[in-house]
Amino acid sequence: MSKPAPTTSLDLLRELIAFPSVTLTPNADLMARVRELLGAAGIDSMLVPDPDDASRCNLFATVGPRDLPGVMLSGHTDVVPTKGQPWTTPPFEATEKDGRLYGRGSADMKGFVACAVMAMIHAARRPLRRPLHLALSFDEEIGCVGVRHLIRALADMRPAPALVIVGEPTLMKIGTGHKGKAAYRALCCGQAGHSGLAPRFVNAIHTATDLVAALRDVQRDLSASGPREDGYAIPYSTIHAGTIRGGTALNIVPQECEVNFEIRNVMEDDPADILARVLERTQARMREAQALPDAAPPQVDIVNAYPGLSTAEDTPAVRLLASLLPKGTARTKVAFGTEGGLFRQQWTDTPVLVCGPGSIEVAHKADEYVELAQIDACDLMMARLTDYLCVNESLS
Repeated sequence: MSKPAPTTSLDLLRELIAFPSVTLTPNADLMARVRELLGAAGIDSMLVPDPDDASRCNLFATVGPRDLPGVMLSGHTDVVPTKGQPWTTPPFEATEKDGRLYGRGSADMKGFVACAVMAMIHAARRPLRRPLHLALSFDEEIGCVGVRHLIRALADMRPAPALVIVGEPTLMKIGTGHKGKAAYRALCCGQAGHSGLAPRFVNAIHTATDLVAALRDVQRDLSASGPREDGYAIPYSTIHAGTIRGGTALNIVPQECEVNFEIRNVMEDDPADILARVLERTQARMREAQALPDAAPPQVDIVNAYPGLSTAEDTPAVRLLASLLPKGTARTKVAFGTEGGLFRQQWTDTPVLVCGPGSIEVAHKADEYVELAQIDACDLMMARLTDYLCVNESLS
């Protein structure tokens, strides 16, 4: 027997939290529930699965006329793992207390997903003059992986949306941009040998340390004289080494060492250019350290990348979203990435903004929560958006 349909976004959020849709694990049950709710409201939806694993999928749905440009609400259904985190509430069971709803994904970003699904259901009962679209994706947390399949499936969508709102947690502020990101894997190769004869062999960990030192050298250059982009807490491009793995035993010269690092770039910077500077500096450091003649520089492969996002604050899209929110709502640039840059690549004339309930400050942590007032604020924004789509033929 089907569950009763939720009557509020908060009710639906409680349901969504109970689905343990951790990245790289199935989200099909969650999507089936969303499709059931949309279908009961007379809304057709399309699933776009991972080509290699149908248990992970995207969803797309539309209400209103399909021959006019409308507004797309975009969000992801995956959440980060909870293993090893000191939760004081059950992470996959919604717990309400002190004006907050606790649970994994409550802020990032099932709160927005719940509001968006309920907005679609409410909009289906209204005489929309412009369409409202819903795009839900999987495996966003590892580099906006799943949504790429959805974007390819929508390549022939005509007309393109007039506005995309990505509902990542911004405390309902208007996010006009984020940096691009490129993730890399560097394999440093050495020569296995007895540590008592260490100077005769190329040490892969030593090569890795030259790479890490080069990352820090280039980061210093970027922070001192790199391009600036106002609005970010850190207004220049950043480099971050996340993991290092190498060696087998203390008395064996390590033959391999792997370094995983990332570049988050402002719009004026090209991550490929930054990488070239890093590799040039790595080889310079190897020469300075008098590495053995057969020491090879790291082999670097790109693992994942997505473009940055920048939407001018004086555009009609920003004015429209501002009109749906309380007067004086702040504009911001967010420190995290979204699928927004990928949508902008697909539809170059479509503005993309980031706005959703909750704070990124509590995302990915134990006892993640969203303020109930934030869900109310998002519901109000959605209601005003629906009203707007009912009475306006233009989105300008």
